[in-house]
Amino acid sequence: VVKELMENSIDAMASRIEIDVAKAGKRLIRVSDNGIGMDREDALLAFERYATSKIKDEHDLFNIKTMGFRGEALSSIASVSRVRLITSHQDETGTCIEIIGGDVKEIKDCPAIGTTIEIKDLFFNTPARRKFLKSDSTENYHIIDTVTREAISHYQTGFVLRMDGDDVLNLSPASSYKERLVQIFGKDFVNELMETEAEDGRISIKAFLGKTTNLRNNRNNQFLFINNRPVKDQPITYAVYKAYEELIPKDRHPVFLLFMGIDPKKVDFNVHPTKREVRFEDKSSVFNFVHQAAKEALKNGVMEYWSDEKATEKTSQYSIPSNTPFFCSSITPKWYVWNIRTVIPLRRCDDRYYPGDLPRRHLCGSSGK
Repeated sequence: VVKELMENSIDAMASRIEIDVAKAGKRLIRVSDNGIGMDREDALLAFERYATSKIKDEHDLFNIKTMGFRGEALSSIASVSRVRLITSHQDETGTCIEIIGGDVKEIKDCPAIGTTIEIKDLFFNTPARRKFLKSDSTENYHIIDTVTREAISHYQTGFVLRMDGDDVLNLSPASSYKERLVQIFGKDFVNELMETEAEDGRISIKAFLGKTTNLRNNRNNQFLFINNRPVKDQPITYAVYKAYEELIPKDRHPVFLLFMGIDPKKVDFNVHPTKREVRFEDKSSVFNFVHQAAKEALKNGVMEYWSDEKATEKTSQYSIPSNTPFFCSSITPKWYVWNIRTVIPLRRCDDRYYPGDLPRRHLCGSSGK
């Protein structure tokens, strides 16, 4: 519900979106924005099933540029809750509509700026469905995750999320993806990311890839956005992992955020009920593009790491011959090693620590055994 309402606000070109939630959304979900709003006619039509202002003709179904397009959400939500919509289009008199269980109870004029929609007592008339809701903590987690993903991909928009009166997120409009990531995750998190861009005329990508020293035990910090829409796509995720495969252990997971742009005609967002999965016209070219972009960025990142002045100073003081011994990194499966001149892959060496102040390094013979 929160996702659908936020996407409507984004499509309305809002520069600020406020989300208020009470009792994990079971008691109240309120989404307010300063977007273009609706006139009275459109406000009433918005609750009709399959009614949408975002599709003009059948050709638009294959050229989707808005977050929403099906016209199902408001009708479905209104049928199982108590809804109050307040909206105004530009300088016109605002409209207030109250709906209970799908039945319109009141329509009146009211002052409004943008659009505010309140959803109260979700599933009040379908108690069997209400029983399938998760615990408050779980539902709150999903709401925070949903708002966070939309906020990451729409950095120009300010987001405020309040839960039971407490501010959880309060994000002012940002000037870039990087600034928005700093707002959400902090500078320390962003400093451990490598930023890269690539384009081939058909696909563009802006990626933030975690350094090989910045690994996780789970996949929580992995984000994929296609045309600013948060999605999940296993082949693209695998393309990133394949780029990391010689750099990290198999039981560890990289951090990454991918922002991809592709011609809407070349991708289908209408293949999943929640629009979280996509289908590409040419999935192999997308896979190869993402893999190559990630691989090049990681290659440059590894070389920069090893050419760091501090690392050079530490290794040079030992006057190690070029053939033996080597210093091995303890974070990579093929165990990239430093031999003063270059970086080469070897098997993991014996767990013998070299005396001195080189952190997380092992001493091994030239054979790499």
